Amino acid sequence: MRESEKVQEVPGVYPSKDDEINLRDVFLTLWAGKWLILSVALAFTIAGIAYALHKPNIYQSSVLLAPANEEGSLNGISGQLGGLASLAGINIGSGSSNQTVIAKEVLQSRAFLADFVKRHSLEVPLLGTSGWSEATKSWIYNSELYDSETGQWLTDESGTTFKPTDWELVNALKQEHISVSENKDNGMITLKVRSLSPVASQQWAEWLVADINEHMRRKDVAESNARISYLQEKLNDTNVAGMQQVFYQLIESETRTVMLANAQKEYVFETVDPAVIPEEKVAPKRGLIVALSVMLGTMLGVALVFAYFFMANGSRNITEKTNNHK
Repeated sequence: MRESEKVQEVPGVYPSKDDEINLRDVFLTLWAGKWLILSVALAFTIAGIAYALHKPNIYQSSVLLAPANEEGSLNGISGQLGGLASLAGINIGSGSSNQTVIAKEVLQSRAFLADFVKRHSLEVPLLGTSGWSEATKSWIYNSELYDSETGQWLTDESGTTFKPTDWELVNALKQEHISVSENKDNGMITLKVRSLSPVASQQWAEWLVADINEHMRRKDVAESNARISYLQEKLNDTNVAGMQQVFYQLIESETRTVMLANAQKEYVFETVDPAVIPEEKVAPKRGLIVALSVMLGTMLGVALVFAYFFMANGSRNITEKTNNHK
């Protein structure tokens, strides 16, 4: 007898016919447990519908931004005055590209966002509301956290207030409401703001753009004024005509920076496509939630049917083996 034939005779190497999966048996098993499958799927579907209807609508407004400063002109000034500035110990910078990167990071920084929330009184809209009323165009306050009549945050049984901290407010703003993305090909920046209120999503987006421009303007004006004061002190301390000419040119450059900053409304970011009040929600995807609920319920029902079938078969096999031994 050949070696291959001997291997086939060894019991347990190949499954017997009893262990093979029969599609007819699978179908009959599923048919026998159809009511269990339907019941579980129906329960999950009802739960999914209830969850989808319970979730409030979320609206999103976006604004497309471009760097406002002309990089070429700034780099030209940097190139012309770089040598002169180095003599006075001043670093003019690398142009608008660096300023845009800084502004983008400041826009997402905790210090800026915490100040933004306080400046526009967004504590309650962020964490003290549960929805938005389209009928009255007003917030629906969470009565378990905030008393809209007195304008006070409530406390729990231990006396701890529900008033959120700056950390919680900034986390909520960054994780649930604001997203910033940049197109690497053309440098355009898209700022997206989500909110329960379509009006708030558009308004917050406009406020963020205006505030970051104002923040960067004030920062550059303050730095330029500090440089002017420093250069004037150095000018008064020297009697060398050549160095006085250098200081005059640098003071002129810094004065030009202050004048342009004060005259330019969109200082860092220029609005290409402004934010508008959205008319359609972006979340929740209620149809998708219900579809996933149906799928999960059906899969769980099938798993329960097969689990019951294998458990029943296992118990029956054990009983038969016990009877055979007897």
